[in-house]
Amino acid sequence: MEYEKNNPSGGMRLTPEQILKRQITAQAKKDEFQQLYQDAYEFALPQRQLYGVWEGGAVGSKKMQRVFDSTAINSTQRFANRLQSVVFPPQRKWAKLEAGSDIPPEQKQQAQAILEVYQDKMFTMLNQSNFDIAMGEFLLDLAVGTACMMVQPGDDVQPLNFIPVPLFLVSYEEGANGQVDNVYRRMRMKGESIQRQWPDAEISDDLKRRIENKPTDDVELLEATIYDYKRGDYCYHVIDKVSKTEIVYRRRKMSPWVISRYMKVAGEIYGRGPLMTALPDIKTLNKVKELLLKNASLAVAGVYTAADDGVLNPNTVKIVPGAIIPVARNGGAQGPALLALPRSGDFNVSQLVINDMTQSIKRILLDESLPPDNMSARSATEIVERMKELAQNLGSAFGRLINETMIPVTAKILEVMDERGLIDMPLRVNGLEVKVTPVAPLAMAQNMEEVNSIMQYMQISQSLGTDGQLAIKTDVLVDYLADKLGVPAAVRNTAAERAVLMEEMKNQQQQQAIAQAMAMQAQAGAGMQALPAPEGVMQ
Repeated sequence: MEYEKNNPSGGMRLTPEQILKRQITAQAKKDEFQQLYQDAYEFALPQRQLYGVWEGGAVGSKKMQRVFDSTAINSTQRFANRLQSVVFPPQRKWAKLEAGSDIPPEQKQQAQAILEVYQDKMFTMLNQSNFDIAMGEFLLDLAVGTACMMVQPGDDVQPLNFIPVPLFLVSYEEGANGQVDNVYRRMRMKGESIQRQWPDAEISDDLKRRIENKPTDDVELLEATIYDYKRGDYCYHVIDKVSKTEIVYRRRKMSPWVISRYMKVAGEIYGRGPLMTALPDIKTLNKVKELLLKNASLAVAGVYTAADDGVLNPNTVKIVPGAIIPVARNGGAQGPALLALPRSGDFNVSQLVINDMTQSIKRILLDESLPPDNMSARSATEIVERMKELAQNLGSAFGRLINETMIPVTAKILEVMDERGLIDMPLRVNGLEVKVTPVAPLAMAQNMEEVNSIMQYMQISQSLGTDGQLAIKTDVLVDYLADKLGVPAAVRNTAAERAVLMEEMKNQQQQQAIAQAMAMQAQAGAGMQALPAPEGVMQ
């Protein structure tokens, strides 16, 4: 273990040999999941399948040699698309920055206004970045169980860069409280591109010689992000695996990695997604389709026996549609002059099994709707019910998706914006100073349940007379409902502003009442003057 020189905090710095050793240990733990992940990728995400391909370097190889059914492939794609549309909808705001409880009440309104400006700037940048594309690939991997993505600074045109990394290339270690601390990524890069990728790279003599001899050959690299518990920040290393030398070393306040698990079993650090649950049905359906196709081929061109009678030559017979095969006779003494060959087998015997497996796979991957999508136009009530059903089906996975994906992604985006000077962010996204609140359709559907409960309570309390009406704090209620409905603070009046407006309204009402009273008095006086004089009274 090396320690930073001239560092009073005593930060640690691992040597390349130590990092490589830790990566081998982390990879060994991940290899325990290899068969599960390999089967899931092969039958449901074959295009992202790197097992057996990365080692051989067979770029562009066929990855669907054993796949005979596309149900899992389509349903997995729909699962990712549906999850993205209700949690991270493209080109829309899916989170809200709010001032936490540590912000003093007298400063909360001002802090909220600033956070909303930062929020608008963040989503403006996201809409111009590759976030929507990267999130789509990220959620595909999440269907298997574990998804990985890097949030990196970009350039002046695109300040943010999101890199979804296949899990095959990543291994990691957990720290305290089940949080992912250390992440290791295997990389291949052309030697001549290393200096452009990392301008501060210190190329060793051995690596420099290899680059000069073969500049276009790939160099095996290891990218490691290690948490320094003494300083509370992260060490970023890039190591040449051949010479075991460190070519890049940096310090970062936060890790660039976002590691999300769909569901995690106690004692395991890698996730298990819905594809793990559907894998038995997927493999069964794939095998049934394979057998069905074989049976269909036998039905089209069956297996025959040929008598060696000197007339039929088995070597020259071709069984094709419309072919006529000369034989000595077609049964009996003479037999018919022309006889059709009987077909063998029935390739519809497995249709019932196929339908059951297909429905089961779609149900597990949330690829079903109630009622079906081919029915009439959707209503607002039906959309809300769909969101409720989806939230129930996701269960705890929705909370893990918020805690392990949405909040870390938002925090890392704000950090990159702060580093580039786009914002001034002295607060931390920790729930106490700044909290991230989901405002995507799925979260808003859950909020609507709370809003509906409050509105029902108000209707009931209004019918209870004065006591029921006085039981509701209307000044607090309006702000609470606005927060639940995601109404921006910029279009809402603060409590102080509302108090001023109420005072102005009272003054206006008083002035109107005085004006009405004076008008009534004036009308009464005019009426008295217009009355006729009584008889006997001199005009």
